[in-house]
Amino acid sequence: MKGVVEKEDFSSYVFIPKDFLLPILYFYKMKESELILNADGSIYHLSLLPTDIGHTIILVGDPDRVTLVSNHFDQIEIKKAKREFVTHTGRIGFKRISVISTGIGTDNIDIVLNELDAITNIDLKNKTLLPDQTSLNIIRIGTSGSIHPEVKCSDTIVSAMAIGMDTLGAYYNADKVRHLLLPEWCYITKRNQFDLSSFGSKITEGITLTCPGFYAPQGRSLRVTSEYQIAFEKLHTLTKDGFHITNMEMETAGIYLLASFLGHKAISFNAILAERLTGRFSNDPETVVEQLIENTLDWITQQP
Repeated sequence: MKGVVEKEDFSSYVFIPKDFLLPILYFYKMKESELILNADGSIYHLSLLPTDIGHTIILVGDPDRVTLVSNHFDQIEIKKAKREFVTHTGRIGFKRISVISTGIGTDNIDIVLNELDAITNIDLKNKTLLPDQTSLNIIRIGTSGSIHPEVKCSDTIVSAMAIGMDTLGAYYNADKVRHLLLPEWCYITKRNQFDLSSFGSKITEGITLTCPGFYAPQGRSLRVTSEYQIAFEKLHTLTKDGFHITNMEMETAGIYLLASFLGHKAISFNAILAERLTGRFSNDPETVVEQLIENTLDWITQQP
């Protein structure tokens, strides 16, 4: 049909049993336009080489927050930056950790997660999959606004699940959440099972809404009225698998989605800086963020 892109049915001319397809992928050479490298052989946007990162990756949105995290490292081995993507890799004790800024939004998460996976699981020189695949531990330290009356400023939310209100999931065949009365393009993802018993402060597990913008997509109106009115007083009453919708931000669903598809472990910690139900904003956001960084790093160093 003219003007309509339809999915190709390769079964009509590829006569290979599915069980044999995965081994064949290891011999497939990726095109230069698909896996783009810089002149020094580093991955295109992040400008990183495979040796530049540890297996524990902390993701922050704000490039300035990278230094706030790496200030706690015993030593810093690598500092690189390109566009909004700043990377510091160092050690706390014997644990090698990288902290990387993603910028804002799941469009950037799409870049960061795919490129981190590429430098970990693809032979960049030959542009083929490595025979042994490596799973990264991906930990988000972010900030967020509460939409639940019991979640207050300075609290820490751990996203048990995240609902993507952006359209990234539509490109990756993510599970939909129409039954939660959200727009039909929304998708839902879950965190991996980490042991949180040693986390140094009180944490609340909830469902995070990941939005495609800060203003209208999160129910804010300055000079332009939003087309959609978000009923905060109803959203927090919705539950799935025993969890309430607790907070809104702009990255977690994308992280969980791509980590699950690429075989990495992911968890998202969010410092609550705003209470959307009361209109309150934190009077000391820097201290709240710094406390979350310290608690998260202490927790990371206790992990196997």
